[in-house]
Amino acid sequence: MSGFLNIDKPAGKSSAHIVNIVKRVTGSACGHLGTLDPFATGVLPVGIGNATRLFDYFLTKQKTYRARFRFGVTTDTLDPEGKIAAEGFVPDEEALRAALPSLTGEISQVPPAYSAKSVDGKRSYLRARMGEPIALACKQVTVYAFDLVGQTAKDEYEFQIVCGAGTYIRALARDLAAAVGTVGYCSMLRRTASGVFTESTAVPPDALTPETWQNYLIPTDSVLPLPVLDCSDARLYNGLSVPTDAADGLYKLYDEGKFYGLARAADGLLKTGKKLC
Repeated sequence: MSGFLNIDKPAGKSSAHIVNIVKRVTGSACGHLGTLDPFATGVLPVGIGNATRLFDYFLTKQKTYRARFRFGVTTDTLDPEGKIAAEGFVPDEEALRAALPSLTGEISQVPPAYSAKSVDGKRSYLRARMGEPIALACKQVTVYAFDLVGQTAKDEYEFQIVCGAGTYIRALARDLAAAVGTVGYCSMLRRTASGVFTESTAVPPDALTPETWQNYLIPTDSVLPLPVLDCSDARLYNGLSVPTDAADGLYKLYDEGKFYGLARAADGLLKTGKKLC
């Protein structure tokens, strides 16, 4: 049995904790598609069985977030679970809107010190907890849309963010505050979409039981953004390449309508790749 479970992660639980719950319920190997911080909620796709082999094919998929940033104060973790680290002023809406274009598109971003990034073989957040100095390298990330939705409190604003893989929303809160000359942190974060997975179909982890979890299983092939190719040549499934008229590229492979996995066409030949069924 393989496929995906679209989990609606609650606040206060790590992504690894949710994966362990799914593992116990399903009795299968599992893995998630993109970490959510413990304080964050929302869409956490979990691959079941052979579907975990697909992770490389989802790395460039967009993610959508609803976030609230609090200004005039910041924490060491850049989220509500940290200790107050600095104070400043609360900017007005006009200043924030004017600064958003500088953080949209291809941007350089320094990951938060409290993150899972590895520094000399040790997680950055572990070093930060021990008070060790941390210098994380800038990385290129893509922010497709960064929109101010409105003010939610005298010192807090809500944003809608669409970004590529590897983008830290906590870092966007820090950098937006810095762009207007103050400090801030991410006070609320909810992922509303991760690629084809959306919050409208996400289920809470406590809805899963050993008897019911398969009711929520999303077939592997339904979430692969690849063209379809049908081939029943037995040689192909014995590891041999077979002639094909298909254009070069990666395909979802079917054998008489039954999903098999991935196949690659190149120079007039077709060869099987990952078996996912």
